[in-house]
Parts: sequence; C-alpha cells; structure tokens
Amino acid sequence: MQTSESFRLSAVLSFSGGLQDAYTYNVRGNVFANAQTGNVVLMSQNFMLGNWSSGVYYMLPLISFAAGVFITEQIEYRYKNSKRIHWRQLILLIEIILLGLVGFMSTNMNILANMLVSFTCAMQIQTFKKVHGYGYASTMCIGNLRSGTESFSHYLRNRDNASLNKALHFFGIIVVFAIGAGIGGIISGVLYTKTIWISPILLTVVSIMMIKENS
Repeated sequence: MQTSESFRLSAVLSFSGGLQDAYTYNVRGNVFANAQTGNVVLMSQNFMLGNWSSGVYYMLPLISFAAGVFITEQIEYRYKNSKRIHWRQLILLIEIILLGLVGFMSTNMNILANMLVSFTCAMQIQTFKKVHGYGYASTMCIGNLRSGTESFSHYLRNRDNASLNKALHFFGIIVVFAIGAGIGGIISGVLYTKTIWISPILLTVVSIMMIKENS
C-alpha cells in the first residue's frame, strides 16, 4: 500500500479539509470552499431571485473548484513518471503556497480567498482518492457517510470483518474531519484570516510523510 493511501495520512488531510471549510464559512463570508453543493444551492437561489452579484459570488468558487480538478489531472498526466519529484508532492507544494497567500488577504479580498481555497480543495480531492484502497473524499463527508453506512450494513448482515474494517475507516475519516472543522471554527475567532496557515503546516507534514512514496 502506498503512503498516500494510509489512514494516518488521510486523517491529516481530512483534518485540514474540515478546518478549511470552517475557515471560509466563519471568516470569508459564509462560503463552503469544500462542499460545493451548498454553493450551488445559494448560487441558484440568488440567480432566481435576481440577485446577480450574490449569485456570481457563490458561482466563482464552483468554477475555481472545477479548474483545480482540471489542472491537477493535467499535472498528474505530465509528471506521473517524473523521477525528480512525486506528482502528489508537487500538488501539495502548490496547495501550500496558495493557502499561505490566502492568510495574507484581508476580508476585502474574500472572493479571491474563497476561490483559492476551493481550487486547492479540488486539487486535494483529485490527488488523494483512496484510504487503504477504499475510495473516499478528504474534504467532505457525504460520500464517506454513504460508503461507511453501506459497509456497516453489510457487516451486520454478513458478519464480514472486511466490511466492518471498511466502515470504520470511513467513519474515522468523518470524525477527524469534524474535529478539524470544530477546531477551525474555534481558532477562527482568535487568528481570524491567519487561521488558514494551519493547513499549509499540515500539508507540509503530509509531504514529509510521502518522501518514500512510490509512483
């Protein structure tokens, strides 16, 4: 199993993901940088009511998220076989730089800040897709909750330890995400715009953990 699929590494990513969502919601104007479904609802609602500027406000993170997925896929294709640096570490470096810049932005730049966080969130989702071989998302919970509950249901019916193990992985990721969101919300009241700097620190830890990663 690759280091990038370990539960320990996935937990760090999920903690960071939860913190980022709490940060953009509490500090950057009630926008969900990671869970884009909320932005779709708010965007559509505002457009339907004729609030065009508010609709665009929620649309921009969506566009940025899509751009993050697209660029990550391009980077993976181009650098997957690179011997100098693992492509996942290259993605982490980009995330670290962009999230570091967000911490310097005042609340007058919330639109750009939210776009950058959404962009890096998409990069993370596209880069880290599995934990112990199970497909998961490190920056949102709905898919993990569905998969975890499904696996637990299988376990109750068949007493299959593999299904229980799978369920525990998904539920564990959700718990870590929730802890990250809770701590992010609390710290946001103290560090305010600088709270996001915790994520680059965590991503640096992830990058160090991946030093021996194989392509």
